[in-house]
Amino acid sequence: MKNLCPFSVHTILFFLIHQVLSFGYSIDTTAVPAAEPTPASDSSYIRTSCATTLYPELCYHSLAGYSYAVQQDPARLARVAVGVSLSRAKRMAAYVSNLSREADYGADHRATAALHDCFSLFGDAVDQMRDSVKQMRRLSGSGESLRFQMSNVQTWMSAALTNEDTCTDGFEDVPDGPMKADVCGRVVKVKEVTSNALALVNSYVAKVSGP
Repeated sequence: MKNLCPFSVHTILFFLIHQVLSFGYSIDTTAVPAAEPTPASDSSYIRTSCATTLYPELCYHSLAGYSYAVQQDPARLARVAVGVSLSRAKRMAAYVSNLSREADYGADHRATAALHDCFSLFGDAVDQMRDSVKQMRRLSGSGESLRFQMSNVQTWMSAALTNEDTCTDGFEDVPDGPMKADVCGRVVKVKEVTSNALALVNSYVAKVSGP
């Protein structure tokens, strides 16, 4: 278990990070394309592609609405999946932010510290996913050049998943209760979406890498 910083330091860092990320949430509205009517063939492509993930039903239901934008392009599918994961992570960060502000008033110091750490970790995950989306929007070339660009996305998405997982690790010393169960349950759902996105990124990399 990692050492937690003193509460006063957490509080200062939290409010600084909160201001930066809150501004980002208000302006970042282009991570995921709008959902449109879905041709059956494109929907089938989403389902088949999602079969390679750890959570195929969740994958399909979270991405099927974007089949028109994806069509049957594995690069677009991976990018949309990352965008959906980014959207979920942003909402989770905002949710933890609100809980953190409430927890500053009389809550157990272990719960307060865990919430502040979780908010910071999700802030990092959001940044890593944003970098991934940006990279995938400007993919160019082929062969080794394309694989190098995608290796950045794989690294960032893996780091984002690790940060989300580390959030729940921070609650190990927090007494069981409704808040802990709620936060950890919500984080698990976001992690599953992120895991699926990473799987689709890896699947696309395998396609461009060839046999």
